[in-house]
Amino acid sequence: MVERTLGVVGGGIVGLAVTRELGRRFPGARVLVLEKEDRLGAHQTGHNSGVVHAGLYYRPGTLKAELCARGRSLLRDYVAERGLPWEECGKLVVAVDRDEMGRFDALEQTARANGVPGLRRLAGRDLAEVEPHAVGLAALHSPRTAITDYVAVARAFGDDVVAAGGRVLLSTPVTGIRRRGTRVEVATPDGHHLVDHLVVCAGLHADRVSAPADGLEEPRIVPFRGEYMAVRPAKQDLVRGMVYPVPDPRYPFLGVHFTRRVHGGLEVGPNAVLGLAREGYRRRDVDLADLRELAAYPGSWRLAAQHWRTGVKELRGSLSVRAYMAVASRYVPAIGADDVVRAGAGVRAQAVDRDGSLVEDFRIGHADGVTTVRNAPSPAATSSLAIAEHVVDRVRLS
Repeated sequence: MVERTLGVVGGGIVGLAVTRELGRRFPGARVLVLEKEDRLGAHQTGHNSGVVHAGLYYRPGTLKAELCARGRSLLRDYVAERGLPWEECGKLVVAVDRDEMGRFDALEQTARANGVPGLRRLAGRDLAEVEPHAVGLAALHSPRTAITDYVAVARAFGDDVVAAGGRVLLSTPVTGIRRRGTRVEVATPDGHHLVDHLVVCAGLHADRVSAPADGLEEPRIVPFRGEYMAVRPAKQDLVRGMVYPVPDPRYPFLGVHFTRRVHGGLEVGPNAVLGLAREGYRRRDVDLADLRELAAYPGSWRLAAQHWRTGVKELRGSLSVRAYMAVASRYVPAIGADDVVRAGAGVRAQAVDRDGSLVEDFRIGHADGVTTVRNAPSPAATSSLAIAEHVVDRVRLS
């Protein structure tokens, strides 16, 4: 019997979940994951807020809605089995203005259609029973929204891959992909790997790595830097769980919010500022190649033309702690600009179509011998095990 080889590009939480699932479904195959960094979960997995989403936001019937619900359940069981951190501290989504109430009502309908467990609608006077320092006209309480350590989860997935006989190759960037008959050849600085099926989960570089494999020029990844503030110790206990704004349905971003971290502390953020480098975690980070590519893509200009006012507001908050916290303090007035310090940042790999529209749903493509995960932002970490099932369900070996 001919031994099959299955390859995955990307050692983030989604790539590792897919690699693990391939090993479970095809126990006789050789399975390997290729990661360009010297560690797992180096980028989006290692720079998010650790929230395990309950499914409030995602349009019913989309992959995000379906896979978030399934993924949360799978992840909860996995974390319990492995003894990893998990805390159901709950979330409040708060409306503070009358003009938000239409969006708030629509959000409640979406959350109920998605079966968000334990969801409650609270009047403003009742917010204090959940978050004593939060203010607003009304709120949705999602008590089962949780926090975890996604880097620890990703490493556990990697351990599972190795324990099942697979290989995790770090410091192994992919430099080329081409078809060789019925197989796919993946080039790296150390040589070539021939695989019977390749899955591309390259995150911030998903479009670049996918293009030689699926022949598509779009959507393109546009990086958005998300900056966090850390609340000083004296006021970290003023928020018990999470406090979120009502999101603007025009954007896939959820707005600046308060989030407890599973290992302690309270953060505010992230915002969403156009990044000048795909791996640019600081405001001064500029990659000229990334910038040229961004400028050459018509979708970037169309996106800017449609949303420049929002971009200016986000940039103002990025440059000024007071402007940043003026937005967040509407929900928890007791925490202001003097109560926070700048913390880390992440970069979101947001796919943008040629017409400038932000791709909302997960976008996963399948061709002969290749699967490409071209858009998998939040809630991809929550959904990682369900995304893996979805991807591997469609892998066919001849």
